[in-house]
Amino acid sequence: MRKTSDASQPAVLLDGVSKKFRRGERHDSLRDLIPSIGRRLVGRGRRDAAALDAGEFWALRDVSFEVGAGEAVGVIGPNGAGKSTLLKLLTRILRPTCGVCEVRGRAGALIEVAAGFHPDLTGRENVYLQGAIMGMRQADIARTFDEIVAFSGVSEFIDTPVKRYSSGMNARLGFAIAAHLDPDVLLIDEVLSVGDARFQEQCLVRMRALREAGVPLVFVSHNLTAVMDLCTRAVVIDHGRVAFDGEPGAAVQAYRTAQSDGPARDGDGRPSDADIRLRGVRLLDERQRPLQAVKTASSLTVRILYEAVKPVERPHFAVDIARGDGVHCYGTNTRLDRHDWGMVDGAGHIDLVIPRLWLLPGCYSVSVGILDATCARAHDVRFHAYPFSVVSDTCELGLVHLPHTWHAPQPSRAALPSINANEQESAL
Repeated sequence: MRKTSDASQPAVLLDGVSKKFRRGERHDSLRDLIPSIGRRLVGRGRRDAAALDAGEFWALRDVSFEVGAGEAVGVIGPNGAGKSTLLKLLTRILRPTCGVCEVRGRAGALIEVAAGFHPDLTGRENVYLQGAIMGMRQADIARTFDEIVAFSGVSEFIDTPVKRYSSGMNARLGFAIAAHLDPDVLLIDEVLSVGDARFQEQCLVRMRALREAGVPLVFVSHNLTAVMDLCTRAVVIDHGRVAFDGEPGAAVQAYRTAQSDGPARDGDGRPSDADIRLRGVRLLDERQRPLQAVKTASSLTVRILYEAVKPVERPHFAVDIARGDGVHCYGTNTRLDRHDWGMVDGAGHIDLVIPRLWLLPGCYSVSVGILDATCARAHDVRFHAYPFSVVSDTCELGLVHLPHTWHAPQPSRAALPSINANEQESAL
């Protein structure tokens, strides 16, 4: 049975956590190793932990956030940002250079494929080994064993040494162990990406169930749609620091905007010999404010800023929307919509107003172009340059929301057969 924790105390606490490493230090002989150890011992008493020596770098710097009961916090960021280092600190594989890093209770963790597995032991033996490491009794592990094996889908190979498992099989078994041995906190890394789509959905369903049962989750992933679907909050890590901490849709938008070259190209004066060019694009809400995320069925305005260096005859403006995985969702241009702008000169803007955006939650991007009068040639175009996120309060599947209602005919009382008391008693 899971221990009852103090609800006032966060299950996961990071307070001013920093971690540094030494870059490229190697010792190929005892002659090199002894002086290095001596330098460290001599310098340990006088060195400031917050200072960097030559060859050192910060993998994490002054990271602070908390995770409470029932919270699922996504950690996102570019490769090399420090996300995996953060999880290794939480699982006590590493110790912080400075700051406080605490996880209260039993942690179920999957941070690397086959991490913690003994390669010469079978899957069965590794289940019991991991349970013992988590502090569980053998009887408790045995009670959950069949459920773990069924979830992992490796029952046929459960008595085979795990060194003969594929990376996907290792990930399946590792997640099944971490998520089923009654964890107080669940820590999951991007290793779920080695599984197939069905297994990833299984994992998300299981993590949702744990979250709803009050188990705190820390989920590191590059799957931004999964983060938006699962998490109650998201933290963006960039260059070892917290760049954003807040609502998942806004966090994903902040991360994708930082990674996109779209805003950086707005009005940057990049060379162009076109007679008319894009000065920028703004994504606005119904109040004409820049948006971080748009709700399903809310308004979206795509404002296209342009500049014509000389009069241009009948240019057309085009907008495409694509999902993060490249699926084309929608496209239109002013020629298709039978708009003729005549001669265009100087600077200005044109708005594409979508009163109700019926896309379901996920990560999307906007491509924008200015075309000639026949739409056969582009004056200027930017592909997938403007990211945005869609969020929703409802749970639906697919790409778009279809307005709908459910109806069921009410049975006529006259059509119901009569039931006497004796028949009712016998039926019961």
